[in-house]
Amino acid sequence: MRKRVLVTGGAGFLGSHLCRSLLHNDCEVLCVDNFFTGARGNIDELMAYPNFEVIRHDVILPLYVEVDEIYNLACPASPVHYQHDPVHTTKTSVMGAINALGLAKRLKVPILQASTSEVYGDPEIHPQHESYPGRVNVGGIRACYDEGKRCAETLFYDYHRQHNLKIRIARIFNTYGPNMHPNDGRVISNFIIQALKNEPITVYGDGSQTRSFCFVDDLIEGLMLLMNLSADSPEPVNLGNPAEIKIKEVAEEIISLTGSRSRLRFCPLPADDPRQRCPDISRAREWLNWQPRVSLRAGLKRTIAYFEGALASELGRAA
Repeated sequence: MRKRVLVTGGAGFLGSHLCRSLLHNDCEVLCVDNFFTGARGNIDELMAYPNFEVIRHDVILPLYVEVDEIYNLACPASPVHYQHDPVHTTKTSVMGAINALGLAKRLKVPILQASTSEVYGDPEIHPQHESYPGRVNVGGIRACYDEGKRCAETLFYDYHRQHNLKIRIARIFNTYGPNMHPNDGRVISNFIIQALKNEPITVYGDGSQTRSFCFVDDLIEGLMLLMNLSADSPEPVNLGNPAEIKIKEVAEEIISLTGSRSRLRFCPLPADDPRQRCPDISRAREWLNWQPRVSLRAGLKRTIAYFEGALASELGRAA
């Protein structure tokens, strides 16, 4: 009998890839999305699957369905989108978690929370291990997302303790790949779009701040391994690529791969932008036997190809 899986935020960047992987694993998939940042184009090809279903729904409202597992991915995840309506972002993280947890409690099914490296804020230790409590500016412009996700984690831990709910918490670090929103303000998508248009590439600060970038296929594999972990542990697990790179070097690599005529343009660093962000994935290696396999160069080539196609389609519609 097929396992029926609910994916909230299923039409988003990560959600659409997760839905596809679950379908390839012969699951029935219920994709729930309000399409604020998710796109129907991300799931168009999945509509051909008879075991794929889509419901337009905002997770701040209760949802009554019957499923065997829940992946809670619903929330805008880029600064451009989550700062657009910060109150709704917090509601999505907190009320969305409450509603997803309530459903899992009623059905007595496991639930995975897509948390974020943003719970570590601007970290004082490097790399970040799951035991690090973080340093977040509660009054900052990023707090709607950072604190919303931290509160969601608290709810998950309390539902586990109070109701013996089987929970999984993935702290997701920078991820990139096909189906990224072209205007999400994230480093990889920004740089690729600007490079393909031969526009100046916007680098904040002096470009010496570092990030670690995980290709989406690797990340989705980690999420599914975490959900299927046999041990009943509620502890969070970092999922990301521990290979660190300077932002300026990412821009230069994208210029090289696209053959772009773009030049770098340096702008002031945004408020609360962390100087370093890199996961300690010791726990993921030990518990899941997982680590990223796709190199940055290989992943960038596939992501560039996706955006080349997206821009070509956009130009075709305009014509």
